[in-house]
Amino acid sequence: MAATATNPARVTVSGVIAVLFAAASWATSGIFIKLILASGPVSSLYLAFWRDTAAFALFLLLSLAISPRRLKIRREDAIWLTGMGISLGVFHVALNFAYRLNGVSITTIQQAAMPAIVLVAARIIWKEPLSGIKIFSLAVISVGTILVSGLLQSDLPEVTIGSILVGFIVPTLYACWSLFGKALRSGYSALTTLTWAFGIAAMVLLPCQLFTGTILPVAVPFTAYLWFAGLICISTAAGFLAFIFALGRLPAGVATNLAMAEIVFAVAYAYTVFNESMSRIDIIGAILITSGVLLTAAQRDRIPRPLGS
Repeated sequence: MAATATNPARVTVSGVIAVLFAAASWATSGIFIKLILASGPVSSLYLAFWRDTAAFALFLLLSLAISPRRLKIRREDAIWLTGMGISLGVFHVALNFAYRLNGVSITTIQQAAMPAIVLVAARIIWKEPLSGIKIFSLAVISVGTILVSGLLQSDLPEVTIGSILVGFIVPTLYACWSLFGKALRSGYSALTTLTWAFGIAAMVLLPCQLFTGTILPVAVPFTAYLWFAGLICISTAAGFLAFIFALGRLPAGVATNLAMAEIVFAVAYAYTVFNESMSRIDIIGAILITSGVLLTAAQRDRIPRPLGS
């Protein structure tokens, strides 16, 4: 993620608390999305559009209040921001499908496979070296992803080709968001990058609303609007802003490692709210993915972690 932030060598208590708060906030997105989708005639495409639109409006207001001039983008970076926006919008559509098909806990774990895709892409695009530890972490994450995807449990009635496919698409789109952010020139604040990315994502999804039958808010129970407010304020804004705060108070590697707590929070939420359970194969896959991501983050090179889901 191209963001202007200090990278202190010292770990602070406030930074640790901020990252854990961000992880706990991001992990709530699956809960809010599942509750919204179950509340009425709300499609994954429709919800993704309104999530990105509301988040853009919120981040734009914050940017205008803090420093409007920081919203200026260099012309040569417009293509990378456009790529970030497109991948973010499509990612949110796929994420909504994944929560519906695979559940909160499994989908969150699948997202964690993103660094492996970034490592391979960075090797191809920027010729970044792959050390022995990186190759090992790639193998570990790949095995974990296969286990969690359901490929080895295809005989179970609840596992479908669609759910397996979405399980692989989600981390791929997540990686695209990271790679486009990686290509941005330095000098932009995280808030500026987020504002434009969410704005472009909303514009990309706007024409797609023709397939949903409406652009205006649909008739859903009042509680659905409460869940949507939670999705924007807690899962999106609070998580992003807390992580931005933490980046100025923690080394990047430490912040990335601590952010993996999102998996723990998501599994706990899913079990508590939806009574979701994980099979033995899922648990082994989750452990492998988490271990591989931690090995990747421990390298502390230029591979960033996108801010949340």
